Amino acid sequence: MTVAAVDHAPSHADTNTGGTGRTDAQTWGLLMILPYILIFLIFVLYPVLYGFWIARNPQSYVKLSSDPIFWGTIRNTLIFVIVAINVKMVIALVLSGFFTAERRWVKALSVLFILPWALPSIPTILSWRFMLNPEWGIINQQIFRLTGKDGPNWLNDPSLALGFSMLVHVWKSLPFWTLILLSGRLAISKDLYEAASVDGANGWHLFRHITWPSMQQLYLTCLILSMIWTLGDFNSVYLLTGGGPADLTHVLATLGVRYLRYDQVDQSMAAIVCALPLVLPLVYILMRRLGSNASEKA
Repeated sequence: MTVAAVDHAPSHADTNTGGTGRTDAQTWGLLMILPYILIFLIFVLYPVLYGFWIARNPQSYVKLSSDPIFWGTIRNTLIFVIVAINVKMVIALVLSGFFTAERRWVKALSVLFILPWALPSIPTILSWRFMLNPEWGIINQQIFRLTGKDGPNWLNDPSLALGFSMLVHVWKSLPFWTLILLSGRLAISKDLYEAASVDGANGWHLFRHITWPSMQQLYLTCLILSMIWTLGDFNSVYLLTGGGPADLTHVLATLGVRYLRYDQVDQSMAAIVCALPLVLPLVYILMRRLGSNASEKA
């Protein structure tokens, strides 16, 4: 009885409050997280609040709305988000089914497939820019070798440049979403597929009646999260085209840098704030979905 009492008795270090109302463990915990709080306040919260303070002037939005580049940027952003996200997520859904195959060469291929996402963005996207160079890029070299004709000036045509920006975005982020959807597929019980196969169901029936109903919520959640991340994708456009030619391939994530180059800080911050009406509803919907899913599981 005495030993049990000793074992369950709280230690002096845990119960000592030192007159502050906190235990020593709580005090050390606060000290450990203090550097992270300071980093968040200095490098995240302060820049955001300062940016809102700069963007508070209504005249900045008047100037922004009178700039034709801004409206072209809105169009590019919508095209980028709608096309790139849907292409990316549909391909990821198809590839997630492909990578469920239990074959060695498929497993080996999956290692290569994940490399674009695992490698740093700057060297991988710049490698695309070098390959698309009209004079000494490998793509135009191969076109000339096969046809005897010069290839297109890929990044000097606005439509081609924006198209390749979307292609690079899809290529870079596709492995991540494929892995997420693959994990969703693997969570589905194989007994369901076996029972349906015995009843004569083909591949389409299996997908329509088992795979898609089981993955629909995951797919929609990934779609919303991908939209949020795509709206903030700076690298795919800026590293490949720099917003050119003639500032015709900018998206909202890169437009602010254009104004910074011209020392127009107020318009730069206003351009960033203009992305909030697109981002905030998506964040709200995502949090509602996550909250409802958590409550259903509880």
